[in-house]
Amino acid sequence: MSQIKIFDTTLRDGEQSPGVNLNQLEKLEIAKQLERLGVDRMEAGFPASSKGDFQAVKAIADTIKNTSVTGLARTTKSDIDIAWEALKGADEPCVHIFLATSPIHMTYKLKKTPDEVIETAVEMVAYAKKKFPQVEWSAEDASRSDWSFLAQIIEKVIDAGATVINLPDTVGYTTPQEYGNMFQFIRSTVPNIDQVTLSCHCHNDLGMAVANSIAAVENGATQVEGAINGIGERAGNASLEEIAVALKVRSDFYPYQTNLNLQEIKRTSDMVAKLTGMYIQANKAVVGRNAFAHESGIHQDGVLKHASTYEIITPELVGVNANTLFLGKHSGRHAFKDKVEELGMDVSEDNIKKAFELFKQLTDHKKEVTDDDIFTIVTEVQTDTTSIEKYQLKMFQLQYGSNNIPTAAIELTTPSGNTVKTACTGQGSVEALYTTLDSLTEEETKLIDYQINSVGGGKDALAESRVQLIVNGKTVNGRGSAQDVMEASVQAYLNAINRFIIHQNTEKKKTVKSN
Repeated sequence: MSQIKIFDTTLRDGEQSPGVNLNQLEKLEIAKQLERLGVDRMEAGFPASSKGDFQAVKAIADTIKNTSVTGLARTTKSDIDIAWEALKGADEPCVHIFLATSPIHMTYKLKKTPDEVIETAVEMVAYAKKKFPQVEWSAEDASRSDWSFLAQIIEKVIDAGATVINLPDTVGYTTPQEYGNMFQFIRSTVPNIDQVTLSCHCHNDLGMAVANSIAAVENGATQVEGAINGIGERAGNASLEEIAVALKVRSDFYPYQTNLNLQEIKRTSDMVAKLTGMYIQANKAVVGRNAFAHESGIHQDGVLKHASTYEIITPELVGVNANTLFLGKHSGRHAFKDKVEELGMDVSEDNIKKAFELFKQLTDHKKEVTDDDIFTIVTEVQTDTTSIEKYQLKMFQLQYGSNNIPTAAIELTTPSGNTVKTACTGQGSVEALYTTLDSLTEEETKLIDYQINSVGGGKDALAESRVQLIVNGKTVNGRGSAQDVMEASVQAYLNAINRFIIHQNTEKKKTVKSN
């Protein structure tokens, strides 16, 4: 079977989703999980876009050893130089250079002639090749480009040193037949195409990203680019988990295989959803909550008699297992550490201590502790910024009932170290809590979205809350988890404001240094 490489862009294209603002620790945790999943290459970010992204890409490049790490760069020497500084510590550093090739982009965005575009692409690929062993060149908006021009520029950038050629459907416009035919044309027309990896990158604006990606593979693409859960700007990218499972389940039809450890799919999906704040829809293929649920009596009867009657994907294939009890109130730190290692998480001794303390607090309220609970606790500890310059909840009290006006009393520690408290009412308990928080915090906030989910099942399950706020004009996601739904809601709101504060403080420090 032909080997298909998996290029994950969750940390770059995926982070371009509105409201997603991952910090360095969160990016690093996702990168470690992607390594456990077995992706061949991960696009860690766009180093030249900000100092924060540069630092995150550098941390990932210096940490990840079993997966090639790449960074995005425009066709400028400064972008390529910055990418090299961020990526030079990687085992196999790669730079991903892009330049638009469609008539509409060349005319209105680049304001360059086709010859000028070729000249720029060739010059920058040659420059990048002097530093990087791996150079990927993308023809932005390839699916709306002239095929003859594509063939011409691709041949020249390969001669200049490109090792990967990517033909993206940047605006999600193409169809499977069109996209497949384009790859077939390039393979049969470009004389040196066999010297490179041919890659596809599809957006989901018309809901065809996965189908288009598989069509590209059927017509000669040997690398597929996409994101976990299909996240990304606009309607998102191709869902890597859907592509990998489709190739596996229909191996009778598709003679291709990937290096992915499919049993890590669900855990990777859960981590990305948690840290980005983009929870997946219940009926999402492969990883949605209802992917293996059967409501119809006819379906239930069939599955009970023989699973394959209606279940083409077993839950175990993607790492969905029944939550077995493994630790409880009397479990010690050594057993807890063994379980964390069993989950494949690389955690320092200090963070093991912090996570164990949170675990013990949880066992005071929850008898049945599961793998998902532990994964949630450790992820929270691993991604905690530990900054003292933030709002911290000291106490909250909520009074509500069918005949009472919901009233919330909250006490906070402010970023300056002061203690503030007040009480407010609302039409509901959440409104009362958030109105009170608004009156205690200095930032101007507007709630855009609020969601609540449970970690696992059962009436004593951990609650996870997610909010999206506009804080002083900037869209920010926040998350919180707690045994109590209302406490998780408070923590999510504060988390969003604190993320804004930390971002602002980081920007101020950069300005001082540059001055």
